[in-house]
Amino acid sequence: MLSPNLAVQPAPELWASLVIMESLLRKRIDKHTALATVAQNKVPPPLLQGETDPFGLIVAKSMKSCLIFLCLGSVFLTSVHSAPRKEWTKLILTHHWPQSFCYMENCTTNFTYWTLHGLWPNTGAECNTSWHFNASLIEDLLPEMRTFWPDLLRPKSTTFWKHEWMKHGTCAAKAEPMDSQHKYFSKALELYHKLDLDGVLKKNNIVPSENYYKLTDVEGSIASSYGAPPKIQCISHKKESEFQVLGQIEICFDKQFQLVDCEKSTDELQSRNGEIQPFIFNNHAVYAVCDPLVPVYYPPLGSTLQTTPRFL
Repeated sequence: MLSPNLAVQPAPELWASLVIMESLLRKRIDKHTALATVAQNKVPPPLLQGETDPFGLIVAKSMKSCLIFLCLGSVFLTSVHSAPRKEWTKLILTHHWPQSFCYMENCTTNFTYWTLHGLWPNTGAECNTSWHFNASLIEDLLPEMRTFWPDLLRPKSTTFWKHEWMKHGTCAAKAEPMDSQHKYFSKALELYHKLDLDGVLKKNNIVPSENYYKLTDVEGSIASSYGAPPKIQCISHKKESEFQVLGQIEICFDKQFQLVDCEKSTDELQSRNGEIQPFIFNNHAVYAVCDPLVPVYYPPLGSTLQTTPRFL
């Protein structure tokens, strides 16, 4: 049974549109109510034979216009409230490499393993803005989260987890195994440990180094271990750079938490020619699906990306 907190609400921008619509309707109604009142109280001059009442005609046309406007508004509001929200079908467990992240965000890190970025349903965002994040509800998970799901920019803050819950957790919570804050964060940590991405890469000799890797080698090592291809995202070191920096790896699950293919859209598969729509973090263009034709650099701890990596 779904949590009672999961009442479907229109998105904030939709609420704004509804407020504007209501305001316009009220002004229109007030205007024509006043016009009708004037029409009732005003004594028009006598009409000559064959003349029509222009004042009454104006009022009639205005009231007709108002009725049409009200009807259209009613249809709009009904369609908004009756339109079903598209249900998600896939969960994306997203890892990021701290060294690459801090290269872009000018932070420092001592993490030598892949950390969690988030657990994201493939559709929907901010599904219940009234279901606020409460760190006290996951207090027993915080030590583990600081280790494996850290905020690399604000290590002592819970802002990052709040963002993940409000944007993604409230949508994931439509499924019973994640229908509370504690369940959502616990499930993400459970899947993270189950995958052991670091172990899989090391087993296939994909380790941080001053060498290039072929994207097919990185992708193939993960796909062969999990039985499902990942989505691998990179950072462009510089425009027209001869290599790309390994940044983020997404592993996908279905609603039963079985591994599935992380499909790539047509746009994501396009060559890095300005057409790719990158993942945005902190207002910076950071990650885009790696270009299969460009060598991949997996930077070790302390790398400044000032030196040119070598090809294996």
